[in-house]
Parts: sequence; C-alpha cells; structure tokens
Amino acid sequence: MKQFLFILLILFSVDLEGQDCAEIYLIRHAEKDRSDLKNKNPHLNKLGKDRALKWVEVFKNVEFDKIFSTNYNRTIETVTPISLDKKIEISIYSPSRIDYESFKSKTSGEKVLVVGHSNTIPFFVNGLIDKEVYQQIDDLNNANLYKVTICNDNITHSLLYIN
Repeated sequence: MKQFLFILLILFSVDLEGQDCAEIYLIRHAEKDRSDLKNKNPHLNKLGKDRALKWVEVFKNVEFDKIFSTNYNRTIETVTPISLDKKIEISIYSPSRIDYESFKSKTSGEKVLVVGHSNTIPFFVNGLIDKEVYQQIDDLNNANLYKVTICNDNITHSLLYIN
C-alpha cells in the first residue's frame, strides 16, 4: 500500500514545466470615461488608471511571453503599465478575427495576457476551451480575471474577481 501511495504521489507531482503548457490570462479593460456617451473610443477614467496599476501588482510574479490588446484607447491604456513593467511589446488583435486553434498553437508553452472587452473576453475564453461556459461581463464589472491552462489535450479554466 505504501508503494502504491508513493507511486501516486510521484505521478501527481510531475513537473508540467517540461510540457508545452500554455497559461493564458484574460482581462477586460479597466474603467472607462463615460462622460461622453457618443465617444466609441474613450480613455480610462481615474479609477481605470488606478486599476491598470493594480493589474501590474496582480501579475508581478507572472513572466509573460506575449501581451495582446484590442486597438482601443481603454484596452491599450489598461495593459500599457504591464507592458512597460514586463518590457514586452503589445500586439494588437481583432476579436472578430481570432482563429482559436491557431492562437493555441502559436502560444503553446507560453504565458500570455489578453485584454479585451465585456462582450469579447468571455467568448475568447469559450473559444479557447471549446465550450460555452462564460457569458458577457456586466458593463460595470472590470475586475474579472480568467485563466486558461492548456497542457496537451488537458484544458483547465478559472474565473477570479480581483477588486
């Protein structure tokens, strides 16, 4: 029995670093300026700028390989402090043009941050996990952090609320 437990312990303590596991973190942009409802490309407001700096702290121990953002003021302003801190250039992506299989292939073995919108990030996660699990984020919620881990055919996902 002791040998069996020892073998189980060894099997479950296998280091995944040697595998081509991807860790994909996904967030919505921080709080935007809502003073002009006609503005389709607003900047962050004060709370949003503060949250952008908070994300730097949240991710301080994550060594990203790539950072992706949509091409909007609010997403770029959300991720710029992280980009500067990590010294990683921001790559622009279009949510409507994502090929999830290609994205997973190109990010295999990497740690990636994706910044988008209330109506794109949950569906990006769904595309990565190939299941309809997450719904559109409430428009006043800028605190969701999704994490998708892909190791070979094993995909796990989680959602945290970071306020």
